[in-house]
Amino acid sequence: MNIEVVRNALLWCTVINYGFLIFWVVLYALAHAQLHRLWGCWFRLTSEQFDALNFAGMMLYKLGIILFNLVPYVVLVIVR
Repeated sequence: MNIEVVRNALLWCTVINYGFLIFWVVLYALAHAQLHRLWGCWFRLTSEQFDALNFAGMMLYKLGIILFNLVPYVVLVIVR
């Protein structure tokens, strides 16, 4: 496997993961009440706890995308 294949794989992983993140944000923004009701049946969460968990999850996922996909991709582009 050469560097070009790894670079392309990291680029596509970044794009796909950001797509999932955008989907999560849009779903959270448009169906907040329904999601809270659904998760409220399984876990006893207040609205504030639900918001904090979603925000923390989105931030951790975004950080993971940046650290494990975007930064290695940029490094491989610079090394080229």
